[in-house]
Amino acid sequence: MPTILKRLFWGCFMLSCLGCTLDYSCFFPPLEVVDYVDLERYSGKWYEIAKYPTWFQAGCTDAIAEYTLQDDGTVKVVNTCQPLDGGELNRIEGYATVADPSTNAKLNVFFPTSPFGAPYWIIELGEDYEYAVVGEPSRSLLWILGRIPQMDEAVFQDILSRLPAKGYDSDRLESSRQP
Repeated sequence: MPTILKRLFWGCFMLSCLGCTLDYSCFFPPLEVVDYVDLERYSGKWYEIAKYPTWFQAGCTDAIAEYTLQDDGTVKVVNTCQPLDGGELNRIEGYATVADPSTNAKLNVFFPTSPFGAPYWIIELGEDYEYAVVGEPSRSLLWILGRIPQMDEAVFQDILSRLPAKGYDSDRLESSRQP
């Protein structure tokens, strides 16, 4: 095969792989989100009950996220956590935009530490907005959130039982300490 054709072949192959990794369609079935999220009801304080460990939350406990719906339709995001060494409370503020207005369940979250938005997809939501399960298409991030610091064990186990069907490994979850 002539060199130009080889380069064209490999270039097309690499582009197709890049496209595949950008939407994760080659690796996972589409991640389903809840039918609809009322962002006013979703606003408020959420306690982290469990999560997949992440580098940006390493050495932190008592994580809380607070969401406030803004007049422009964005959501103010304030995340706090207590360092394990007892130091000063960590706080980061950002905002979220709605990525799918038909459901409000797909958001992109922006923090000053990155120019890129991170997918924040609400894949489960309690009937009374008492808990939420948040993930993203690659299944590398997962949070279970509650309106109060502790979650009923039966509710927690019920959530865990549904995670494998969504492409998540419950064994990767670590419980979060709350006061």
